[in-house]
Amino acid sequence: MNTRIFASVALVAAMAVGIGGQARAEFPEKPVEMTILFGSTAQTIGQLLADLMSKHMPEPVVPVSRPGGGGAVGYQYVHGMPADGYNIVWNSNSISTGYHNGGIPFDFNAFQPIAKISVEVPAFAVRADSGWNSLSDMAADIKASGQKLKIGASGKGSFTHLTTEAILAAMGLSDMAVHVPYDQGRAPVELIAGRLDAALQWPGQFISHHEAGTLKILCVTSAKRISQLPDIPTCAESGADGMDIVMWRGLAAPAGTPEDVIVKLEAAAKAAAESDAFKQAAQTIGFEIDFADHAAFGELIARDDKAIADLMGQLGMKAQ
Repeated sequence: MNTRIFASVALVAAMAVGIGGQARAEFPEKPVEMTILFGSTAQTIGQLLADLMSKHMPEPVVPVSRPGGGGAVGYQYVHGMPADGYNIVWNSNSISTGYHNGGIPFDFNAFQPIAKISVEVPAFAVRADSGWNSLSDMAADIKASGQKLKIGASGKGSFTHLTTEAILAAMGLSDMAVHVPYDQGRAPVELIAGRLDAALQWPGQFISHHEAGTLKILCVTSAKRISQLPDIPTCAESGADGMDIVMWRGLAAPAGTPEDVIVKLEAAAKAAAESDAFKQAAQTIGFEIDFADHAAFGELIARDDKAIADLMGQLGMKAQ
């Protein structure tokens, strides 16, 4: 009798292990939801990434737009979801700018990195008829005139606002500029209409206008020139010494998501990033593909968080 009881218990235990192992092995068993934090190029790239990842998974990756609060709305949504891999976020440096400006109540440790996908380099643009051919030209003119520079970036405390303030500080214009926030995708319109003197945004928003001769891209904020704009100098070359600020984008899941689930999502993301369709989009939209696995991505996020905290502290943008 005791032998039969022992055998029954062992059978139940074996079945439970088998069922559990099978369930984990079959991830995903339902669609994976990808929260997209921003509009404009972030949304375009994120939607394409989700579609391409779906081709390498048994269930689709569904992009869902949750903008607001400099990423806070989307981050808080995903943070509140179970750590099972079915809710992921198309994240960026915004996790650090949002936390350090007080907009998000948790830092990057609330998420488990999946993969770094791309890098976008902000571009600084002015109207073509401004008479400015470099940041140095602009700074000299503003200082001589004594007028305030109307400069546009995304909302206060955002990544582009932080980058803008860094440029102004490097050019000695911090006290001679007015920050004008605008909605996603409106930088070219605001510049052409004359409501802004200068703006910082992603290259994809400016390139067609630059080529048409209505706007002029003065520089990009990375340490090296970018492939989409090989003839445009870096901001460091244009007068902002030492400037090297770029935005990475990648995927993350709530902290505690199982390692095997992370690895499966990472593999699908890698296949998507290496596809011809994604490479073509990089050239068309204006971003650099820069894949890194979840371990390397985690190390980058930690380093970048410290650098952003230090920079925001220096510029007086860090919440106390």
